[in-house]
Amino acid sequence: MDCQQKITELRKQTGMNRRAFCEYFQIPYRTVTEWERGTRNAPEYVLRMMEYMIRMEKLGIVGTGEEENGRKDGDTDCR
Repeated sequence: MDCQQKITELRKQTGMNRRAFCEYFQIPYRTVTEWERGTRNAPEYVLRMMEYMIRMEKLGIVGTGEEENGRKDGDTDCR
């Protein structure tokens, strides 16, 4: 599967529109648009990381990141 198909598939799995998808992954809107149009390709590691995060969130292992806003400096997720 090429980058264009993969990024579109990942976004559709989330149920997000392109704007929300970009905000969630903190990737510029124009970049994702170019990936989906096929004018640029995302690095393979980015696609793998996005896929991993989507999968982990569905399992409830990874949150949306909103709960991290209340953390104090120096707090980590490492135990």
